[in-house]
Amino acid sequence: MNSKRFRLIAERALNGIPAEFRPYVDECVLQIQPRIQAAQREGLGLAPDEEVYGLYEGDPLTERSVDDAPALPPRIFLYFEPLLADYPDEADLTHQIQVTVLHEIGHHFGLDEERLAELGFE
Repeated sequence: MNSKRFRLIAERALNGIPAEFRPYVDECVLQIQPRIQAAQREGLGLAPDEEVYGLYEGDPLTERSVDDAPALPPRIFLYFEPLLADYPDEADLTHQIQVTVLHEIGHHFGLDEERLAELGFE
């Protein structure tokens, strides 16, 4: 799969969320990178060989206040190398990209890992 096709699938996943939630994620920037960066890995306390498919960076909506100073827009990272390695079939890859994007959007809405797992977005 080429990077253009991967990005198209990821953008469709982000744009495919229900209309009532879309205004709350319009500010999120989607970034696609090969793998998680060392500084991000360190900040999360990940082992060197531990892979992740995605990451949310930003303040969750539940932690924001109108009194807050303007901040950088929240970012959703997708890491295509581990996704492609684990999901060589395009249908499976598409599904996992959708799950990963929804997982990261869940963090944007203030959900923690435990709650996301309960909802099936592991």
